[in-house]
Amino acid sequence: MLDIKRIRENPETVRDLLKKRGAGVAEEIELLIETDKKRRAGIQQAEQLKNKKKTLSQEVGKLKQKGEDASALMDDVKHLNEEIKRFDDTADQNEQELHEHLLAIPNTPDESVPEGQDESANLLVRQWGTPATFNFEVRNHVELGEKLDILDQKRAVKISASRFAVFKNEGARLLRALIQFMLDVQTDENGYTEIYPPVLVNRDALLGTGQLPKFEEDLFKLADDPLYLIPTAEVPVTNLHRDEILEEDQLPLCYAAYTVCFRREAGSYGKDTQGIIRQHQFDKVELVKFATPETSYDELEKLVGDAESILQKLNLPYRMMNLCAGDLGFSSAKTYDLEVWLPSQNTYREISSCSNFLDYQARRAKIRFRRGGPKGKPELVHTLNGSGLAAGRLWIAVIENGQQEDGSILIPPALRRYMGDRESIGPR
Repeated sequence: MLDIKRIRENPETVRDLLKKRGAGVAEEIELLIETDKKRRAGIQQAEQLKNKKKTLSQEVGKLKQKGEDASALMDDVKHLNEEIKRFDDTADQNEQELHEHLLAIPNTPDESVPEGQDESANLLVRQWGTPATFNFEVRNHVELGEKLDILDQKRAVKISASRFAVFKNEGARLLRALIQFMLDVQTDENGYTEIYPPVLVNRDALLGTGQLPKFEEDLFKLADDPLYLIPTAEVPVTNLHRDEILEEDQLPLCYAAYTVCFRREAGSYGKDTQGIIRQHQFDKVELVKFATPETSYDELEKLVGDAESILQKLNLPYRMMNLCAGDLGFSSAKTYDLEVWLPSQNTYREISSCSNFLDYQARRAKIRFRRGGPKGKPELVHTLNGSGLAAGRLWIAVIENGQQEDGSILIPPALRRYMGDRESIGPR
């Protein structure tokens, strides 16, 4: 969340930055500022009363030492205690209200983020590879998957619901191969520490990364336990260091985690209903970083490069976009999207979002670091994450870009050792 001191001292600047997002939080900012004023005034009044009580208590002690009657002053002290409790209770209530207002306000965009309200205003940063041309009618991943008996959506609906899929035969092995390949590249070549976290997390974890309270409707929650299924490994991995103080020489910390993820996709009714582009359950390798404030934007560039390395090794054409303010995620200050080429749609589709959250998540989750040893003053870290990559969408890209005229799929050379040295997937 944002720093209340920053909002208090520069309310117009914060308002202007949030307007770039198109975030309708002007009323929330006003309520926050008013609540903060009342909270601070109440604390000041309580402190004045406590000082007065201290003085009176000293007078009571002096009178008792002299053997004189101190009952009147003791009544005054009693009344002061009641007033102090009233002010303290009000301050606690104001503190809670202030916290709730802060949780509802998104991060402010970085100055390098382009203006705009939707994806049409996103800026192309770079493009890699040339989309292949086919001298036959291009099939989509569903047609290819069904013909090769490697994807079964009908049975997934039978045993579960829509927006689920069954991968089978070489399709299941290909998904597993992609996950293993991505983890190997990120750990062996790009220097990440592998994590395998729980996929059920508590409410505090989701508050820490910004999914709650705003996006509760998009989460799957257990009925009998206070736990949620994760929408992304960002949640458990970022919260590994919640309420901790790291040492400066530990940073940057770089983690790679494979998990299955779950999303209701509550706000995407009617979108991408064909195929497995948008699923309730999907697999993803997530990259998470903890960095010092002065290095976090350099780490963002490295993070994007690490995600790009997967696409390049698989020879999949893609482009990198700088998201405009209106297209940013709730907690992000800056995001780059990687979009892979899908021949059946004749367009690029998102396969990774790489974001710098600055200290927004760290303030919510109380993740700090200390410079100069144990006597250094703790500071908030900067957190970053990005998909490295979404395995299901990567599966689609490999299938569609590798399709041959006879309906078989050419396996990228980098994946073949994970596929029993097969060069292609053909009809069974």
